[in-house]
This record gives sequence, structure tokens and C-alpha cells, in this order.
Amino acid sequence: MPDTRRQPPPLDAAKLEALALRYVERFATTRGKLAAYLARKIRERGWSGAPVEPAALADRMAELGYVNDSVFAEARARSLTRRGYGVRRVSQALRAAHVDEEDAAPALEQSAEDAFASALALARRRRFGPYARTPADDRTRERQIAAMLRAGHGFALARRIVSAPPGADLTPDQ
Repeated sequence: MPDTRRQPPPLDAAKLEALALRYVERFATTRGKLAAYLARKIRERGWSGAPVEPAALADRMAELGYVNDSVFAEARARSLTRRGYGVRRVSQALRAAHVDEEDAAPALEQSAEDAFASALALARRRRFGPYARTPADDRTRERQIAAMLRAGHGFALARRIVSAPPGADLTPDQ
């Protein structure tokens, strides 16, 4: 059966700006993500009129205050850290969101300071180490350490938390 949907008209500068405004009003985003979105829309719908650079439009949205990469980085890092992800995983998420290293640095520093609490949050959610009902056998402990490593935590911290007996009271300075 042929596709009978009508193809949307090609974009021009005004329509592209309207798309950008709609996108930043609906989603927390970065300049890089916004530029990638606009470039994809141009590829999908085509272009008519004088050429416009999506990155330039994304920079303009940042100048107007609609997009702020450092605020996005801080919010995303806080969210991921609360959910139990480590610094490596937070860093990967920020790179995937096209956040510059200079905008990501303060958020990553804060995430590093909260690494122990973040690791405990993951252990609590997944019932590892001190939050388990019974001590884990060697194979289960290896799997739990692997899960903490995938979540972005360091090996020493993961091993310390997973090896703790159920009910243990861990402190950051131990």
C-alpha cells in the first residue's frame, strides 16, 4: 500500500527558528543537541531560501538564554548521581549531550565529590553489599561489582561496597 501522507513543505529560516523555539520550550537541551536536531530536520524536510547554519541558530538561542550548557550539565549530573551513577558514566552522558569540557567540569567535580553517596544509592537500589538480605556468593559478588563498574564507579569502591556484609554501616573515610 503506498504512503499517502502529504510531505511537509521544505524549511526556510523562519520555520527553522520556529522549530528551534518549540524544541527549547519543550526540552532541556544543549547547543550541540539543538544544532543536531535542526540539521536532521533540514535533511528530512529539505531547504528553500538563503542557507542558515543550524549551529549559528543554536548559538543565538544560547545568547538569548533559552539554552545553557553549564546549567544542563549540572542538572544532568545531579540527576544521574542521585540515581547511583558514577563519574565515568556521568561524563559519558554529558559528552553524548554535546556538552563542552569547560561547561561539564564543575558538574563532574561535584559528581566526584558525591561518588560514595552515589555508589551507596546504587547498592541500595540493587540490594548489593550492606543492603542485601544475605551475603552474596563469589559469582554473585563478581556480577554486582561488574554492575557497579558499568554504572561508572571505580573498582576499589565497588569492591568495598559489594563485599560489605548485610547491615554494615559504611562511611566514606573507611
